[in-house]
Amino acid sequence: MHATTGNDAPTITIPTTHNGPDGSGNGGYSAGLLAARLTAVGGPAVQVTLRVPPPLGRPLAVEEEDGAPVRLVDPEAADAKARLVAEAETVTAPDTPAVPGEPVDPAAAREAEGRYAGLDRHPFPRCYSCGTERAEGEGLRLFAGQVRAGHGPDGIGNTVACTWTPHPSLDDGTGAVGLPDVWAALDCPGGWSSDVAGRPAVLGRITVQVLSAPRIGRTHVVAGHLDSVDGRKIRTGSALYDADGLLLGQAWATWIALRG
Repeated sequence: MHATTGNDAPTITIPTTHNGPDGSGNGGYSAGLLAARLTAVGGPAVQVTLRVPPPLGRPLAVEEEDGAPVRLVDPEAADAKARLVAEAETVTAPDTPAVPGEPVDPAAAREAEGRYAGLDRHPFPRCYSCGTERAEGEGLRLFAGQVRAGHGPDGIGNTVACTWTPHPSLDDGTGAVGLPDVWAALDCPGGWSSDVAGRPAVLGRITVQVLSAPRIGRTHVVAGHLDSVDGRKIRTGSALYDADGLLLGQAWATWIALRG
C-alpha cells in the first residue's frame, strides 16, 4: 500500500491570477492541476469533484493512497468541513459525445462570440477562463455565444461556441498548451450554454479527456452544450476542436446554481 499524507504529501498552489469567482480558483484550471497527477494529454479521462471553492495562493496538500481517489486538502482550513477541496480519479469516458452534432466551424464560432451573454452581464467578470475584464495574455477570454438555431441534431440552439487562439504565455515549452489550461478552456464554455448571467453557477464536477494538445497561435473552436437542468444542478458538455474540426478534447460537467 502506497500513501502520501501529512508532511510527506506533495503540494499544489493555485495562482491568485487563476480565479473563477473572485477569491477562489477557476474550477477547470484547479481541477486540471489535480488531474495532472493521474493523466496527461492522450491519457485516460479523469473525473474531479470540487468539494469547496479552491483556495488561491497557498499550498494545498495532495494526498494519494492506493485504491482511493486522489485528494486535494487545505491544511489551513479553519473549518474541518472545508479541509477537503477536491477529489480526482480516472474513469472511462462517457460514450455520449459532450457536444452532439457536427463541430462548429471557426466562422460560425467567431460570429457567435457577438452573442456572448457575458458581454452584457457577467457574474464573474475577472474569471480566468471567460472574464471580460481580463486582458489578452492575462486570461483565456473565451466568449462563447449562442450558435444560431439549427446546429446539432435537435436544432434547438442550446449550443454556444467561440474561437480560441492560445496566447504564447500558455506555451508549456513544446509549442502546445499545458493540461491545466486545456481543462480551463473546457470549463466555462459549457457553463455558458446555460443562463449563467441570470442564474450564476459554479463548477461542481467535471470529467475531461484530452486527446491532443492545442497548439500555440493556431485557431481552435470551443463549444458548449446544455444537456439538462434539474433544480440547482445543471449538466453540460464542452468540446475543443482544431480549425479543421478534429476533436482535441471534451468534458462532461455538473454545475451548481448559487442560492439567491
